[in-house]
Amino acid sequence: MQTFETGERVVRRDVHRSGRMWSEQALRVLADTDQAPVTACAPGAAARWPTLYAKARADGDRSVRTEAFDAMASGEWELAPGVWQETELLLWKPPTAWFSINAFYTTAGLRNWYVNFEHPT
Repeated sequence: MQTFETGERVVRRDVHRSGRMWSEQALRVLADTDQAPVTACAPGAAARWPTLYAKARADGDRSVRTEAFDAMASGEWELAPGVWQETELLLWKPPTAWFSINAFYTTAGLRNWYVNFEHPT
């Protein structure tokens, strides 16, 4: 298994079941142990995500986000450049696991977390 150096920059790419890239996000490696790499994404980091999702974020209109998921279901989307904002993301992804754990922090501390179900890497 490939290992990463602490501080190294990596890109996480989420790939739709159709084989098309759904999003990508610049991350920094905090640690890469025999159990899992731990990465972080700080506000200002480069990202690319579906155009409709980018529009929803820019306009503050969450209803457009629903359209983005409809586009994903139909396989019809284009990617737009974006910038990670608002939170520090801590991401833990065991390579053989069918999930990752994502924790979102603000200056006040942990805002929320979730488990993302996904294929092993």
